[in-house]
Amino acid sequence: MSKVIRRARVLVLGLVAVLAAGLTAVFAGGGVAQADSALVYVHSNAMNKTVPVKVLKAAGGGPAPTLYLLDGLRAPDNNNGWLIETDVEQFFADKRVNVVIPFGGGGSFYTDWQQPDPVLGVNKWETFLTKELPPVMADQFGSDGVNNAVAGLSMSGTSALNLAINNPDFYKAVGSFSGYPVVSSPGFAQGIQVSVAEMGGSASNMWGTWPLGDWTRNDPILNVGKLQGKGVYISSGSGAPSSDPTVNPASSSFDPVKFAQMVPLETAAGISSRMFVAAAQAAGVNPQVHITSQGTHWWTYWQDRLKEAWFGTFAPVLGA
Repeated sequence: MSKVIRRARVLVLGLVAVLAAGLTAVFAGGGVAQADSALVYVHSNAMNKTVPVKVLKAAGGGPAPTLYLLDGLRAPDNNNGWLIETDVEQFFADKRVNVVIPFGGGGSFYTDWQQPDPVLGVNKWETFLTKELPPVMADQFGSDGVNNAVAGLSMSGTSALNLAINNPDFYKAVGSFSGYPVVSSPGFAQGIQVSVAEMGGSASNMWGTWPLGDWTRNDPILNVGKLQGKGVYISSGSGAPSSDPTVNPASSSFDPVKFAQMVPLETAAGISSRMFVAAAQAAGVNPQVHITSQGTHWWTYWQDRLKEAWFGTFAPVLGA
């Protein structure tokens, strides 16, 4: 009897091992590839704090281009929306580019603030992204230091454009997904003030008292000519729902809270993005444009636009 039990146990354990091997094959061998990545902690002297940064390492050997991906208004300090909500790790697994994804920066517009904020603290994100972080990328990840791009969504779509405009020798390409490239004009400026206030900060500490201070310096539409010769990608919807019934007021599944989060923001992004594209073309800048009559303010839309921007703008310009 004991031999029967032992043999049964061997069979069961063998079956478990086979099943485990099969599952491993499904998830590891037959699953979606993940980018080789590292989480590094980079100290910022400018902000007197350490910033976690997730780096998706470039495939292949040798010096590689670098794409900096920025988060939105509610960026958490311990993660990044691109990692939480999209498939960037799978998409870039076989791409010859280092993808840099910093954590934090919620409500900051990833800019250098004029003065510390009682709630949001010291923000010198432009200094961090263009002066303090690149040497780490060169030393630890083989970034070539020459072929750089930056992209962002919503709040950081505006940030990405300003970073490229203010640092023309560093960035060769820039992407704005549902960003707000009109900053200092009435209405748009107040929208930015409200956004920063939602995170507990004051836009007066960021760019000074509107319309003075640094508002015009950080208005992409007023400085669009500085993007001449660069790869530029601009996308936005209009806020009109497509296949999502929860943001369609005519649907029985309508969700007013979700509507408020996803529709008005995209409507404003669509208006300002159209204005920016017209100004860009008049200034001799030829952006890749994806502005549609539908599309709401959400990650599924930005995930698709990032892939389009990669193949149409970033990869050709960066030589990746």
